[in-house]
Amino acid sequence: MDQPELTSVGAKLDLKRTVPWIVFVVFFAVLNETVFNVSTPAIAHQFALTPSGVGWVMSSFIVFFGIGSVIYGRLSDIFSLKRLIVIGILVYSAGSVIGFALQSSYPAVIAARAIQGAGASAIPALITVVVARYFPVSERGKVFGFITSTVAFAIGVGPVIGGFVSGTFHWSFLFVVPLFTLIAIPFFRKVLPDEPRREGKIDILGAGLVAGGVGSLILYLSFLRWYFLVASLALLAGFVVDILTHRSPFIEPGMFRNAMFRKRVIVGFILFSVVTGVLFVIPLMLSAIDGLTTSQIGLVLFPGALSAVVFGTIGGNLADKRGNTFVITVGLALLLASYLLLSVVVGYSPWFVAASLVLTYIGFSLAQTALVNSVSQILQPHETGVGMGLFNLVSFVSAAVGTALVGRYLGSGWTGFWHNPLVAESKAFPYSNLLTIFALFVVLAGVVYWGSRRKRL
Repeated sequence: MDQPELTSVGAKLDLKRTVPWIVFVVFFAVLNETVFNVSTPAIAHQFALTPSGVGWVMSSFIVFFGIGSVIYGRLSDIFSLKRLIVIGILVYSAGSVIGFALQSSYPAVIAARAIQGAGASAIPALITVVVARYFPVSERGKVFGFITSTVAFAIGVGPVIGGFVSGTFHWSFLFVVPLFTLIAIPFFRKVLPDEPRREGKIDILGAGLVAGGVGSLILYLSFLRWYFLVASLALLAGFVVDILTHRSPFIEPGMFRNAMFRKRVIVGFILFSVVTGVLFVIPLMLSAIDGLTTSQIGLVLFPGALSAVVFGTIGGNLADKRGNTFVITVGLALLLASYLLLSVVVGYSPWFVAASLVLTYIGFSLAQTALVNSVSQILQPHETGVGMGLFNLVSFVSAAVGTALVGRYLGSGWTGFWHNPLVAESKAFPYSNLLTIFALFVVLAGVVYWGSRRKRL
């Protein structure tokens, strides 16, 4: 109903000036998903943590980031985008200050990461709504391409920046990096219009049930306590009842009845859990097997991270010319090749790992760009905020699941289902087997995606 008015307001915006600032804040928001990865060995050593314990440095941020994406998406249907973006940046910065100030306490570090995630989640969630609400249809695809490319680059370059900062100073200085987002507040306050509050209520119970259910699930994956699983299932069951009975549910049930959206959410779940799991395990692997420092690990990851800058944009252009399916297929094929190569080169020169990881970053950039573009095309304009938020929630929760499962696997001492004869060292067998498992999940993602297309034909 508000679309004509919003379009006229959007016409007054200086769109060319807006895009660089959108890229700027999205970069620093997503960066923190992986910037701590290469520092996990140092953090684990300082606090005497197991792999599953130190995994909470990533998982706490990712879980709150994903949950916040849906919450902010729903809030954007009622409250001013300008106000919500400013609040998100301030919360993000507050978590950063807390983490740096209380760096000697691991519980405080985890709490600070959670606060960071709650604030940072506002940025990509609300920026997506800004693009859908104020940019003309003819320009949205290009802008979404810039955003997804930035996300891929931020995730890829995060370990590189993390390795440099923690190696040069101390891992706690990684909490200082997000403070750069404060620079963007004056711009968004000036450019974005003042929107009146719209009618509607927030389903606080539904939001709480989602948050509790997801959090309990990650606790179960980390500690394998049955009561966490029971709590998760009970809370998520309560959420299903809530959205079916609430007059203004947190997420409209109709979202889940959209088969095309549902299939892409499943593919996104698999993709993000696998890629995040690999980016979590590689630094631990390079530290344990090759004895690399955080700075050296960052250098190993740098070539792949650099490739994400180029191929995210290429993926967007290819999606426009050849279609999303073509780009997703190429991306999954590159991920499969990368993980099979990585499963073989473990224990050899770290530069073999670096070369193989280039395919990971390229494949992820292509697949992610096309997948997000595909989801944005499926959703109706009034579904963009909550729909993209839900997709982000599933993606980031799956990333937390991938991190937690890798932590449990490495902490279990299990050597895997077979010993690859091509692997150089016996201590590399668990990592080789894990990467082979990741390759199988990439195949599963392809089966789900192509299976859904065959049903439509």
